Order: sequence, then C-alpha cells, then structure tokens
Amino acid sequence: MGENHIISVKDLTKKFGSFTAVDKITFDVRPGEIFGFLGANGAGKTTAMRMLCGLSIPTSGKATVAGFDVYRQTESIKKNIGYMSQKFSLYEDLTVKENIDFYGGVYGLSRERRKEKTEFLIDLLKIEEARNKLIKSLPLGWKQKLAFSIAIIHEPKIVFLDEPTGGVDPITRRQFWDMIYEAADRNVTVFVTTHYMDEAEYCSRVSMMVDGRIAALDKPEKLKEQFGVGTMHEVFVKLARPAA
Repeated sequence: MGENHIISVKDLTKKFGSFTAVDKITFDVRPGEIFGFLGANGAGKTTAMRMLCGLSIPTSGKATVAGFDVYRQTESIKKNIGYMSQKFSLYEDLTVKENIDFYGGVYGLSRERRKEKTEFLIDLLKIEEARNKLIKSLPLGWKQKLAFSIAIIHEPKIVFLDEPTGGVDPITRRQFWDMIYEAADRNVTVFVTTHYMDEAEYCSRVSMMVDGRIAALDKPEKLKEQFGVGTMHEVFVKLARPAA
C-alpha cells in the first residue's frame, strides 16, 4: 500500500449474497487531490464509498483511509474524515447555529472552538441573517454549502461527498465546486461521487465505474485523449457500451 497515499485500495470487494456490488477495485488517492468517483446509478459507487467511510465491512480485499484499516480501525476512520450525502444530513428542525454547534460537538470540538467555528462559518457563507432560522426554511443552495462546511468543520484530512450536487441548479452547482476547490487548496483531500459527467472535468483524476468494476482511471484530459472524444460524457458512453 502506497505510503504517500491518503486512500489506498487493493482488490476491494463487496458481495450481498450472490450479487457482487463492488468487484475487486484497486486505486490510490493522493493528499490534496479532488478524486472523482463516477458511474451510473447502481454502478457500485455508494457501496464502495460506504466501505471507505468505515460504514460497511468489505467482503474481501484491502484498503486504508488516512492510514487506518477499513476492517479493524473503522472508528478511527470516522474521526478523521468528513462526510456529506445528497440528503445533506442537516437537522431541518434546528437552526443554522444549532446545527453547527451540534455537529461541532459530534466531531469532538470544545465549546470554545464551536463558538469560533460558528462565527467563522456564518461570516464565510455570508448567512448572518439566517443564523437563527430553521434549516428547512433555507434555499437549497444555502443548505448545501452549509452541509459541506459542517462536514469539514473538524478539519479532517479527507472529505467524502456522495452525489453532493444532486437536484440543485447549475449556478449553485458551480458555486459548490468553488468551495471544493478552496478546501483542496487547504490540502483537504476530496473524494466525490457524481453522475454529472460535466463535473468530472473539475476533478484532478477520475475513476469510472461500470457494473462494480473500475473501467477507467486517469486525468480527465488523458481519458478524453485515450478515447478520442471531446467530453467526459462521451468517454462514459464509450465505457458503458463497450461492445455496442
């Protein structure tokens, strides 16, 4: 397993009965990278991510995340990562301030640090007027940015984003990617699943999953060159229908 890799995966497999959801995937992620994990729905992306987050034990294979083993050290993994799903995992019936405070506590920040972080995030996101508003009253784009900020409130080495831009408009999606770039500039490694192929263009490297296997892995421009096409969507179409 590579020592200078923040995620290292070798032949990782997950079976549910006779069904193989993730089939011997192998890849490494470097610190500070924006690593795109792409594929159609049902390709095995979320299952693979759940294993890496310590939420699901693999059937076989090896993997380490932030130096911790996915079989034996799942609690250490959870402490060293951030996680954000499509559902944004915010409490709708708590206010902005209460959500920041609650998650800061979950991630083990002291009361003093939580107060600092609350002020910092409200200022950063320019949502002063929403400080005491319930989450459910906020626009979707605000919720999304807040959820991402909370996912990295404890300054983890790596953040896992599972379809983070699902259901939002293109402008909000673009603003969200600006936040991802800022996090990567602060050396947070970003592992992002998406089925929006245009978002693949924003990643340092992308892996493309088809039927539980990694069908291709490289920088976006290299993949486009390799397949002789102009967009990542066309790369995906070629991979998804190899023999057509």
